[in-house]
Amino acid sequence: MKRIMVTGALGQIGSELTLALRARYGLDNVVACDIRDAVGHLADGPFQRADCTDTAAIAAVVDRYEVDTIYHLASILSASAEANPQRAWDVNMGALMAVLEVARARDCAVFNPSSIGAFGPGTPALHTPQDTIQRPTSIYGITKVAGELLCDYYHQRYGVDARGLRFPGIISNVTLPGGGTTDYAVAIYYKAVEEGRYTSFLRAGTRLDMMYMPDAVKAAIEVMEADPSRLSHRNAFNVTAMSVDPEDIAASIRRHIPDFVLDYQIDPVRQGIADSWPDHMDDSAARYEWGWSPAFGLEAMTEDMLRVLRGRLGR
Repeated sequence: MKRIMVTGALGQIGSELTLALRARYGLDNVVACDIRDAVGHLADGPFQRADCTDTAAIAAVVDRYEVDTIYHLASILSASAEANPQRAWDVNMGALMAVLEVARARDCAVFNPSSIGAFGPGTPALHTPQDTIQRPTSIYGITKVAGELLCDYYHQRYGVDARGLRFPGIISNVTLPGGGTTDYAVAIYYKAVEEGRYTSFLRAGTRLDMMYMPDAVKAAIEVMEADPSRLSHRNAFNVTAMSVDPEDIAASIRRHIPDFVLDYQIDPVRQGIADSWPDHMDDSAARYEWGWSPAFGLEAMTEDMLRVLRGRLGR
């Protein structure tokens, strides 16, 4: 039976992945870890407050709970990282180094998410290959590329079973956005239900890869359960479910809320970041090496998002 630690457990992905892991492996076998206090259902199981840049603090949690697998999700996201690049580097790289060092010393497997943000303006925008030029222009993307390389290094040098995914934008009906460039794709659904209109900070035609949270959780679990003998890449697999722009999402919403209005007030920082990212990643390596296949496309996601949000918000 796996004994799992999730860092950044109160974040957008961590909050839902932790519950899914507990359902799969048992409540007491998954310890949530965050710099903040536990809230909601995360408090129903093991929880430790810890700073993930502190190697000793991570080691103490691993030792106490006899952890053999670490899902490392603590990170400063793209737009927030641009507001404070030094903090983004310290958190994103310092915490990953701490986790990898603990994993090396205690023989733990590590899941480390990368991002579409690891690509840059020189990357092919369509059908972006698994192996291609990256050269990101945001500090967030720079930390993600460095993280990919560091995970590969720890696997090659020390034998750490480090695996990961290049996530696209993640759309959730549970956790609110946390400072990312693709956050509009979450907020647009909330505003559609609450107010019937949304003002996008990305311009029309800004096409980016997206994924519904249930698929993101599924991918994170599946890649860590995959047969290692089949993994040529191991780390930083492209994964995606759909390539959309704000108008695509608005059109999908209008099939359920005909009067929905979308307008624009462009944020130049986030628009600049989005313009440096690919339109659509080629995830054939993940499909071939460990059987990746998303369950949700745009229409199925929109229907489920609106159903859940209407129920929760009483609309």
